[in-house]
Amino acid sequence: MIKLEKWVAVLAMSMLVQTGWAATITVSDAWARATMPGQKVSGAYMQIQSDVDARLLSVSSAAVPRVEVHEMKMDGDVMRMRELKSVALPKGQIVTLEPGGFHLMLMSLKKPIAVGDIIPLMLVVESGGKKQTIEVKAEARGMDGGMRDHHHH
Repeated sequence: MIKLEKWVAVLAMSMLVQTGWAATITVSDAWARATMPGQKVSGAYMQIQSDVDARLLSVSSAAVPRVEVHEMKMDGDVMRMRELKSVALPKGQIVTLEPGGFHLMLMSLKKPIAVGDIIPLMLVVESGGKKQTIEVKAEARGMDGGMRDHHHH
């Protein structure tokens, strides 16, 4: 019986080790911009914080055919938007995805996003060589949601 107890203790410890690697990712104020009929793209925004150094690698959605991580950045005197392979999530810092900076592009929309719609997003985050998925629900807000206009490609 002692061997069995040791085995159970070892198994319990290995389970702790396996789950212990996961970063604690906090996502707040997730929202998406409502669209007009016929509009095929929108943006999604949020604040992300990790308790360890991590990277946002990708985002997907059951409701949106294509989601890309983008950045808007000044290039001389021209604002340019480009797709990013990842976004750094430095330990303890809040990284804000917002119009005019890092953001998610919701692309190839099949139908308009109405104010109040909930857009499910799956964020893939990597830390310490391991990946984890965080489910986020972004509520659609109106075009005048108090934010600057978002210009698309």
